[in-house]
Amino acid sequence: MPEQAYPGGCKMFGKQVENMDQNVVLTMKDISKTFPGVKALSHVDFTLRKGEVHALMGENGAGKSTLIKVLTGVHEFETGEIRMDGKDAAVINHSPQEAQENGISTVYQEVNLCPNLTVAENLYIGREPRKFGMIDWKTMNKKSQELLKNLDIAVSPTTMLDECSIAIQQMIAIARAVDMKCKVLILDEPTSSLDDGEVEKLFVLMRRLKSEGVGIIFVTHFLEQVYEICDRITVFRNGELVGEFETEKLPRVMLVAKMMGKDFDDLADIKGDRKTQAKKSEPVIEAKGIGHQGTIRPFDMTFHAGEVVGLTGLLGSGRSELVRAVYGADKADSGTLKVKGKEIKINTPLDAMQAGMAYLPEDRKKEGILADLSVRENIIIALQAKRGMFKPMSRKEMEDFADRYIKVLQVKTASRETPIKSLSGGNQQKVIIGRWLLTNPDFLILDEPTRGIDIGTKTEIQKLVLQLADEGKSVTFISSEVEEMLRTCSRMAVLRDGRKVGEIEGEDLTQEKIMQTIAGGEK
Repeated sequence: MPEQAYPGGCKMFGKQVENMDQNVVLTMKDISKTFPGVKALSHVDFTLRKGEVHALMGENGAGKSTLIKVLTGVHEFETGEIRMDGKDAAVINHSPQEAQENGISTVYQEVNLCPNLTVAENLYIGREPRKFGMIDWKTMNKKSQELLKNLDIAVSPTTMLDECSIAIQQMIAIARAVDMKCKVLILDEPTSSLDDGEVEKLFVLMRRLKSEGVGIIFVTHFLEQVYEICDRITVFRNGELVGEFETEKLPRVMLVAKMMGKDFDDLADIKGDRKTQAKKSEPVIEAKGIGHQGTIRPFDMTFHAGEVVGLTGLLGSGRSELVRAVYGADKADSGTLKVKGKEIKINTPLDAMQAGMAYLPEDRKKEGILADLSVRENIIIALQAKRGMFKPMSRKEMEDFADRYIKVLQVKTASRETPIKSLSGGNQQKVIIGRWLLTNPDFLILDEPTRGIDIGTKTEIQKLVLQLADEGKSVTFISSEVEEMLRTCSRMAVLRDGRKVGEIEGEDLTQEKIMQTIAGGEK
């Protein structure tokens, strides 16, 4: 444990506690929120102080977004209370507008301003200065100019917002919040689409607001940025508070351990029945300097036949983005790609399919299943696309293919004609895997193939992954569960903050080594 950790807020002694109480701008105590079948927040606490940048950290589903939505009035909460500096009674925000009136403003990754209006109009929308009942454009532009100059934002008030970069748009959203006298500024993944220079400009503005006493809640997945800008870190996991920590006293590797739910003292190399020796043979895929601006930095990666390669890292590290760049789901804007020694250009997923690739995406419902189509139609659709519209399958071919993979993968369905939306999540996943196996790929990408499915089906899919490698296919496996990857992968690439930062194999392939690499080499 770090030297000082304050789960659920700070507990210190004497005058220190009095001074800290005077410095607190926001307190959330014993907050609970339940959705049907899910405890999103379970009696959590959060404390924000004036003039600090406070990181909210946690993996997907940890409760960060729910806490923010409870605070800003998007969701009601069942237990607990919220108190703001200067308010005698507990605060309950019934809408984001009411939260703003209480001094709480939020800037999201996707800026929620009006691109068809000018910078000045966006700064003062809904509160425009008026003269004789009409908008006083001269005064509004002048006030906007003064606000922008004061915050060192280099843009004209009369510029249309859609002509501004994403970074400038976010700064304009922050400027609007500042002008509305916000005491609490929430920045929800503001740097995900920014380059390094834009991030630094945003940090300059954040430091300025911090010096003026604004409390800033910073939600991000980038460890480097947390340790550059944040004073404190609060970690959530599975809707529960793990603890509040001073950034400088929490080593990165400990932060990773707390986010992933591992007791560092109990870390062990989980051997299980995973393959310890990969059948290294000819490269199937060779990526050199492949990258996609805004999602994944240029990387080198080789995938061999007969091996299972894992991609690991915290949520937002670039795992999915790496394979999407290889597959053409996000067209690479740098580098070269070779398939079986021959350099090719992948402009679209169809190009990747024709080159012998297959991709099971992370979001099964959004990008995987075709909900209103039958099991049969979901299984055959990729092969039909690969063949082309002028080579349609016969009905008998479709039925034979569907029956084969329903049997091989033990899909539990009333019939091949059952709508796939009627199946359980695990059986939907099996159908999608069957879809791609039918194309007989040389390179198979499985992104979170076992998320949200029962333990029995998980084991079946893990065994299938190893079987496919034994048959000579190259498999790339992504999972948020490190133990699962250690059981199935012979080599793992580690990603952090949109970069590939290392590869681990052999005796080094342990949970401890993975976590140290994610954390930047700390022990």
